[in-house]
Amino acid sequence: MSPRAWIISVGLVLLSVGCSTFDRDWEAASNTASGIEGQWVGRWHSDTNQHNDVLRCLITRKEAGVYHTRFHAKYTWGILPISYGYGLDMTVTEANGQYQFQGQADLGKLAGGVYHYDGSGTTNQLQFNYRSPKDHGTFSLERPEETK
Repeated sequence: MSPRAWIISVGLVLLSVGCSTFDRDWEAASNTASGIEGQWVGRWHSDTNQHNDVLRCLITRKEAGVYHTRFHAKYTWGILPISYGYGLDMTVTEANGQYQFQGQADLGKLAGGVYHYDGSGTTNQLQFNYRSPKDHGTFSLERPEETK
């Protein structure tokens, strides 16, 4: 096997392992919505290149004012569908049912480096803005039908 084929194979295995962990955690989180915690579904959209696709998100409270957020995005590269997952910690404030949040994640040089996130929402809808040195756009999320 060529080095390139080996690297691609290992990458696909790692992506599938991350996906299976997310899927397991997704199922475990069903019907556990509290505040902004729990499952979210929607779409991501790049304002830079107009790419967009399906997005799922799991939010769990770590400590007062800090929530761990895991994203699982789909992307089509040519004809190859790709799933990509990553997480970040967000600082969250809440006032009168309105949530404000911000955080950042380093997705690595190949994925665009450090991404900064901010946004707002309620217990039923979240709107994220993201930006990195090479990309910026939005995530629009709502509760899945089964948890509304």
